[in-house]
Amino acid sequence: MDKQQALDLCDIVLQASRADQTEVALSADASALTRFANNAIHQNVAEEGVSATVRAVVGKRIGVATGTDVSPDGLRELADSAYHLALVSAADEDFVSLPEPVPYEGETDFVDADTAAFGPEQRAETVAEAIALAAAEDFTASGMFTTGATDMAVANSLGVRSFQRRSMAEMSVVVSGDGGSGYARTSSPRVGDVSGSALGRIATEKCRASRDPQSLPPGEYAVILEAEAVADMVMMLGMYGLGAMALQEGRSFMSGRIGEKLCGDNISVWDDGHDPRGHRLACDFEGVPKQRVPLITKGVAEGVVWDSYTAHREGRHSTGHGLPAPNSWGPVPINVFVGAGDSSVGDMIAQTERGVLVTRFHYTNMIHPIKTVFTGMTRDGTFLIENGQIAGAVKNMRFTQSILDALSCVSLISRDGKLTDYVWAPAMRVDRFTFSSGTEF
Repeated sequence: MDKQQALDLCDIVLQASRADQTEVALSADASALTRFANNAIHQNVAEEGVSATVRAVVGKRIGVATGTDVSPDGLRELADSAYHLALVSAADEDFVSLPEPVPYEGETDFVDADTAAFGPEQRAETVAEAIALAAAEDFTASGMFTTGATDMAVANSLGVRSFQRRSMAEMSVVVSGDGGSGYARTSSPRVGDVSGSALGRIATEKCRASRDPQSLPPGEYAVILEAEAVADMVMMLGMYGLGAMALQEGRSFMSGRIGEKLCGDNISVWDDGHDPRGHRLACDFEGVPKQRVPLITKGVAEGVVWDSYTAHREGRHSTGHGLPAPNSWGPVPINVFVGAGDSSVGDMIAQTERGVLVTRFHYTNMIHPIKTVFTGMTRDGTFLIENGQIAGAVKNMRFTQSILDALSCVSLISRDGKLTDYVWAPAMRVDRFTFSSGTEF
């Protein structure tokens, strides 16, 4: 859809709604996915679709309805459904208003033309590059490669009218064989950043190096966390503690601690939907322009992200971090960046007398949000470091660790980083990290 077409459809909803306030979010998506396993592609799917979500406000009662019929009659029916749902909903006494329009003159088209046009043959060729490297060593490769583009419009009865376009490409590769496994992934708005040969080489090398792993006793170790693991850890902070609702409800590690030192001087974390290194967004899912929000600056708790609901509670302005309705999480940072350093993974290994190199975490869960204690396992490339060199593979280990404690003893940070789903992060050497148990694989 183009901007005018999308906003015209939104206007049909606004004109038909009987609610005191109405918001409509329209999304048109085109995506394609190629999956492979045992060194062969086994699935290729593509889909296109349009959906609309209407939020109707009657007094302090709110109803939300979602549908895929965006014909004029379908949109009018959706507006009516949201209105009737509001009538039978309990009043939310904390609700003040949908957001007012905020001027925005920045870029809104983040679609990479090559990514939007990338076809199944091209995905197959990219996948074949990764598979060839694994097969050459009698290993097996599996994973997925997806590309897509989204057009999104948001309008409300108070005058908000936003439209933006974005694209994405992501490929992950797991190579396994002889008791070892390796992993690599790239996520980017640009398909040109995805290299099947590069990912296949990394995953294959890790698989080769991780054969015949030894057991390592539980305990506290120096660890080198590659960027994927750091991003997982920081994403946990964002989900559970860097949003205003968690702060207001007292379940955030930031509650009562704004302005206090939380971690090391070398740790800075912020959210920025406009940074081209990430999956950019001009506005949030309420149509409010994204702001750059400092979260932790040189180890000091600086702030959290806000949507219109949490901001109105305290007479503040939204920072552009509203999520799609209905939303029980509150605002969450989804364009997070972690400050880089001047090191590299190679330098970190060379400067580590004894420690563990972690490729990525698996099945992470937050145990105690206020203490930021999370748990999970290592996966697809865990190695022992001795005397500044990789000494061999280590069986995967389970960890139980405070994230803020880990970020309080980071001695080295890489100058380069990578983008995962919601976080751009560098690699880090954490001088004290607790592994609570081992595994048999």
